[in-house]
Amino acid sequence: MSDIDQRMKNAEESGAGAPENNGAAESAEADAKKAAVGSAVSGPQAAPDEEEEMDPKHKLIQIIVSTALLILAAVITKLNPDLAMWQKLLIFLVPYFAAGFDVLKEAGEGIGHGEVFNEDFLMVVATIGALLIGFVPGGSENFAEAVFVMLFFQVGELFEGIAEGNSSRAVSQLLDIRPDTANVERGGSVQVVNPADVRIGETVVIKPGEKVPMDGTVIEGKSSLNTVALTGESAPRDVEEGDMILSGCVNESGVLRVRVTKEFGESTASKILDLVENASGKKSKSEKFIARFAKVYTPIVVFSAVFVAFIPPLASGNFTANFASWLIRALTFLIVSCPCALVVSVPLAFFGGIGAASKNGVLIKGSGFMDSLAQTDTIVFDKTGTLTKGVFEVTTLHPECDAPDCTVSPLGIRR
Repeated sequence: MSDIDQRMKNAEESGAGAPENNGAAESAEADAKKAAVGSAVSGPQAAPDEEEEMDPKHKLIQIIVSTALLILAAVITKLNPDLAMWQKLLIFLVPYFAAGFDVLKEAGEGIGHGEVFNEDFLMVVATIGALLIGFVPGGSENFAEAVFVMLFFQVGELFEGIAEGNSSRAVSQLLDIRPDTANVERGGSVQVVNPADVRIGETVVIKPGEKVPMDGTVIEGKSSLNTVALTGESAPRDVEEGDMILSGCVNESGVLRVRVTKEFGESTASKILDLVENASGKKSKSEKFIARFAKVYTPIVVFSAVFVAFIPPLASGNFTANFASWLIRALTFLIVSCPCALVVSVPLAFFGGIGAASKNGVLIKGSGFMDSLAQTDTIVFDKTGTLTKGVFEVTTLHPECDAPDCTVSPLGIRR
């Protein structure tokens, strides 16, 4: 493992560090990586192995369409009171599947992965039970109620998605250091391509005002690079032929021709973004406790609901007559006891805090470090750019003149 990679790993593990700037390429790269977690911080995004959730805009469309279908189903059954129970079920299954197809899918995937007891599973059991309770002797139809419960669950998911989206945008805007295109020389001409398609050894042309797309060595040209986004240093860094430059810097003056030394995914800017976006594994103690609690709590809720549904009717001596009413109580208990609010609220609180910090220019490297910050009473910063912009101005003049014939102009200049 190289010295740079080792320092990158150490920065990722510690979550803090103050970069130093000596102008050398390797030091600048280490500065950039430590600045991402020092004057910096990373926010928890979705882990790579987590299921990708529906976009809030699509979720809202799903809720609106499902609501319209539910109203239509209610009108149809109201205008046709003689419909058989199974016919009404078929009618209400349309809005039910429209509202809960993703919940059903996730519950099925959870069962397939051996993670049966989760909030999706509880919601599916409760709503399907409500759909079928009308077929139980002594039971009444609850088709509309089943769809309502699924809709309310989706509304909660919508608000969660909006909150996460706001925080993600705040983090993404703060980390807008990676360009979308690169000007690469191929076949005697300059082509605009996706940086991910550029190979090691190819030559890219970086014009004034453009971001450096990937790490490389200058083979032609002189310029000044703005490295504020990486190191926090406000003073531009001069580069010329033979110097190494890092992705994420901004070319300020001359045109540069750069030979690529690292692929797009291995360049400095990409590593910083990966460090930030994949930090969700660093859970806080509160999140870890809630996760462990939910794994124990959810099965208890399920088995308690089964107990409520079957034991009291059996004990009453007339199981058939009392089963429907106790099944309703068991399903109600299942919905009310669903831990989704608990398991969502704690991570969402941390995520919202990280998003709020991002809006103020601070990146927090995982929710675990927010717990550490809550117990911090002293913070030491060692460089310009961390707390200031490095732009100075004269605020006042204090001239001194001891000679009796000395006069001082309004600008403080002796004459």
